[in-house]
Amino acid sequence: MTLDLRGGTALITGASSGLGVEFAKRFASRGPNLVLVARRADRLEALAAELRVSAGVEVTVVPADLGISGAAASLHDELERRGIRITSLVNNAGFGSHGAFDAADPARMTGEIQLNVGTLVELSRAFMPQLLDGSGALVTVASTAAYQPTPGMAVYGATKAFVLSFTEALWAEARGTALRVLAVSPGATKTEFFDVVGTEDAAVGRKQTSTQVIDTAFRALDRADGGPSVVSGRINHVTALGTRLLSRRALARTSARVLGEVRLRA
Repeated sequence: MTLDLRGGTALITGASSGLGVEFAKRFASRGPNLVLVARRADRLEALAAELRVSAGVEVTVVPADLGISGAAASLHDELERRGIRITSLVNNAGFGSHGAFDAADPARMTGEIQLNVGTLVELSRAFMPQLLDGSGALVTVASTAAYQPTPGMAVYGATKAFVLSFTEALWAEARGTALRVLAVSPGATKTEFFDVVGTEDAAVGRKQTSTQVIDTAFRALDRADGGPSVVSGRINHVTALGTRLLSRRALARTSARVLGEVRLRA
C-alpha cells in the first residue's frame, strides 16, 4: 500500500547533499510540499528551484545550523510564524568523526552529539502534535554502526544506537495512529559523509548509492504493517543480524579490527 503524502508538508533536515537530496526528491514525487533545512543556503535554493519545476510542489528553504542548542525550537517557531504545518519529518542531518576518543576535539564532539541526538529528539518532540494530526511519516537515519560498538568512531556509533532505539520505541508508541515511524540504517553510502569524517577507514564493504537507501526506506514505509526499522542492503542486513551471535566482548574486538584498530594513547 503506497503511502499517500499528498496535501501535506514534509520537513527534511540535512537536505543540501547526499541522502537529504534524495529524500527531498522522493518525497516531492509523492506530492507533499517541502521544507528543506541545512546550513548551505545556495545548495538548498538550487534544489528547491529544481523541485518546484520537476514536481510542481511548494518548497520552503530555511538555512540553519541544527548542530547548536536551541536550533529545533527556533525552527519550529519560524515555521509557526510562516503558518507552515508539518505532516512528515525526516531527521537526516548528522555527521561522524573518526579517531581515538582521547584525541577528539571537544567542541566537534559536542556538536556531533547535539546534531545526531539532541536536535533529532527535539525536532521529533516539537513537531509530534502536527505529525499525529496527519497521515505522514517520521523517518530517522540511523546506521549499521548502531548494531555494534564502533572503536575509532565511539561517539558516532553511540549516537546512531540511540537513534535506532529511540525510533523503534516511538514506532511502538505510534501504533493505532496514522503516523508511520521508521529508522533506516544505511551502511557505507556514496555521499559526502566520509569527506566530513576525514577518512575512508570506516567505509566497510561496498558502498550503496543514495537512491538504493531511499528505495529501501520507501519500500518499508509503503507497507502498512511495516516494522520499526530497516537495514539498507542485503549484506548489511545479514551483518547486522550476525552481531547477535557474538558476545559483547567479541563484537567490540571484531569491530576494532574492521575499523583499523584505533587505540587510546598509552
